[in-house]
Amino acid sequence: MADVILNLVDMSLFEELSLMPVQDILDGVENQTLRIKRPELDQGFHRDFEVDLEGDILEWSDRNPLLDLSKSIMEQKISSDERAKIGILLAKWCSKSEWRCWEARLFLYVEPSLPESIDGSDEFLEFSTWNSFANTLSSTDKKSYSESVVLDWMKRRENLGETMDPSDDPRILPTMEAHKSASESLHIFFNNLRSEKISLLVGREYLESNLWSIDGIYLVDKMVINYD
Repeated sequence: MADVILNLVDMSLFEELSLMPVQDILDGVENQTLRIKRPELDQGFHRDFEVDLEGDILEWSDRNPLLDLSKSIMEQKISSDERAKIGILLAKWCSKSEWRCWEARLFLYVEPSLPESIDGSDEFLEFSTWNSFANTLSSTDKKSYSESVVLDWMKRRENLGETMDPSDDPRILPTMEAHKSASESLHIFFNNLRSEKISLLVGREYLESNLWSIDGIYLVDKMVINYD
């Protein structure tokens, strides 16, 4: 299974970059002045490095030689796939923090907090899943949530007839600590989501660009101007 990837996105900045002339974006990437606009990283989290995103943006530009550099990305006549790809890059540029996790572990961290069981890992790509999880998480503190995750993990092991004795399995304590750390950071991540003008970017390793979304709207659909 692949990692599900979540990012907290500064939507004001994302909208600004989406409407900026492509030439201004490329100039900002090449002379590194676009870094001034990047939001402050949330303490305790990681996100894509500027240099990596800058390289990816320039590669995207090279793949699309017919761009009208005087117009914004949202006005470009490009394929939906290329539109989604630059949307992902801009969203990651506007990210305040990233949280990622192996899909299998999300059944432990997320499913018990949902009103209904998860039928398959693709449900972790749905905004409704994360919105429901966030609502539940808002009513419990970080310590209680993390403890519930660890206790659930222990119960699942016992139901499978596996030992909880560290002397029999030296991986138990490191795994327990990993679950504790991951669940605590997930709680903090969603607590930060409640900030004004912060949106949730949802994707997955190896996922088609067209299937990445922000707040339940596919990026390919957000990267066009609605004239209605």
